[in-house]
Amino acid sequence: MTNEVANAAGAAATGASGLNDALSAQLTQGQELWSQILAWLSERGLTFAVNLLVALLILLVGMFAIKLIRASVARALAKVNKMSKLLSDFLVSVVSKTCWAVLSLVVLQRLGVNVGPLIAGLGVTGFILGFAFQETLGSFAAGMMIALNQPFKVGDYVVAGGVEGAVLELNMMATVFATADNKKVVVPNKVVWGSAITNFSALGKRRVDTKVAVDYGTDLKKAVEVAREAIKSIPGVLADPPPAVAVASLDDSAVTINLRPWATCADYWAVYSAAQETVKKAFEANDIKIPFKQLVVHNA
Repeated sequence: MTNEVANAAGAAATGASGLNDALSAQLTQGQELWSQILAWLSERGLTFAVNLLVALLILLVGMFAIKLIRASVARALAKVNKMSKLLSDFLVSVVSKTCWAVLSLVVLQRLGVNVGPLIAGLGVTGFILGFAFQETLGSFAAGMMIALNQPFKVGDYVVAGGVEGAVLELNMMATVFATADNKKVVVPNKVVWGSAITNFSALGKRRVDTKVAVDYGTDLKKAVEVAREAIKSIPGVLADPPPAVAVASLDDSAVTINLRPWATCADYWAVYSAAQETVKKAFEANDIKIPFKQLVVHNA
């Protein structure tokens, strides 16, 4: 028992000695670090403080200058005819980000940072990322083509990239559509530019194509005239060009008449629906029959 107590006491003494040595080593390292800090402050502290103040001043002046440059570029681009908002916003963004990159390098260099390796590293990184994001870059390039050619703008009703709807948002990477049933569809610009684009809003007005059938015994001249006058009375139907009403085809059970009034893009669906109802009522008032589909069977 006495030996065990003695061994335990020896181990405790050894542990305490090791702890004291560790604390002494840490204290020595701390003193050396503090000495190095004091030496650096005495040798370079004033220079660093001056450089820091100058860097902050450059940063503040640069921020103000970038705002002025951004505003000036935006005003200049606004005066360019046929400049799309997408392209204008993109160019302003490029100028702004370029100015920020230059300002950052100037500030870092003023603080004593060697920016040469940093620039070289960014070049290599950009090369690697170019391979990694080929699809994204393809959509970006397509966004540039859309911005330059302006096949549509926000608010237009189009068919593009296999989607039909109003253009809700347009950026350099994708086009956002709102479909007729109020669905939001995001399509990469690479898909949009790589397909046929039909813009229903670009020319300001659309022809409403619909048709109506009349009985074979109907006076076709009268039916055409009644339909034309009925269509002219519909709110939203344009007088120029005038509505086109003409016999289209001789079908199995009836004679089909084409009804083709013109309307603004905003009134298209209202006119389309009203044309059906108005012509039907006009035919009923003039005793013109719209026949049911028939099948005549002759017994041999």
